[in-house]
Amino acid sequence: MKLFAQKEAEAFVQTGAKEFRFNREIRLTPGAKDIFTEANVKLVFDEGAAAPAACAAKGAAAPSGADTDDQKLFNSPKAQELKEQLCDMGRRMWMREYCDGNGGNISAKLAEDRYICTPTGVSKGFMKPEMLCLVDGNGVQLAGTWKRTSEFMSHAAIYKSTPEAASVCHAHPCYAGAFAIKGMQPPPRLIPELEVFVGTVAVTPYKTPGSQDMADEIFKLAPAHQSILMGNHGVITWGKSVEDAYFKMEITDAYCRTIIHAQSIPGGTAIAGEEMSTLLKLKKGLGLPDDRYELKPVELGEIDPWTQMCGEHGCSSPVTPFNPMTRSDTPPAEMEGLVQKLTDEILKQLQK
Repeated sequence: MKLFAQKEAEAFVQTGAKEFRFNREIRLTPGAKDIFTEANVKLVFDEGAAAPAACAAKGAAAPSGADTDDQKLFNSPKAQELKEQLCDMGRRMWMREYCDGNGGNISAKLAEDRYICTPTGVSKGFMKPEMLCLVDGNGVQLAGTWKRTSEFMSHAAIYKSTPEAASVCHAHPCYAGAFAIKGMQPPPRLIPELEVFVGTVAVTPYKTPGSQDMADEIFKLAPAHQSILMGNHGVITWGKSVEDAYFKMEITDAYCRTIIHAQSIPGGTAIAGEEMSTLLKLKKGLGLPDDRYELKPVELGEIDPWTQMCGEHGCSSPVTPFNPMTRSDTPPAEMEGLVQKLTDEILKQLQK
């Protein structure tokens, strides 16, 4: 154990560093802490911190403000702007109840193979710019005193497979999440905004969050899908800016919310195949990806969204606990016979 006293703290402050990293082998005196407080030097406990040659005799750990290219990049005006945007989007996600506890994460591309991402273990509604991290495409943390999100590799899969992606947003919105836990793709052809600004929402099977298996699933889907439901987990979206990535999240969840409510109302319409072709032409002109550009109008209108959403009876009558979604392979006539047989048996038992 080495004592780091007031004189050592004064010498450290004179170096101009704004952060002092220390480990269990260093004990700060009250006087040293006062010096650091007055000089606005941040104290960071880091078990793996190593003493630099200039301070080795005093037992001081290397300041993170070292004059490195990555550190300069991380403290650049562009980086600061992105940090503030990420914190702003985090607050908006939290206020819309897209994030439970410390769930969700956001990232943005800062430079080639350099990304700013949110930290782990922090509510997205209460992040500050100094909490964010700098990582490379392999998830190696290069700067920042808070540990990076454990799910960055899912983000990296999008950046690697989709060069136009400038930002990635992952959250747990309830309505889109309902489809994710069902492993069900939200049906298309119901709201123009989703068709133009998001497109078909892809679905992955469940894989452990943050794992390479999850990243592999996302890597395959991202080039043609800006919104992906992660099986039994949440939603991940990408965009050409931080706000754009977040917008995809809002649009996806609003769409899922609307059709979940709509399924309880009798009747149902959909956008015709010809109209879908018009929307896709508009989308293509905006330079947005979609996996349906080569489809003809008849192919675009081939699947009835309400049959996909509500089963065999479509939306001719509301889906309720007493009129549930049906996905049985049993023919309707045979099903009707089974229901009648069950009803007769119940009446028979009541008459006894």
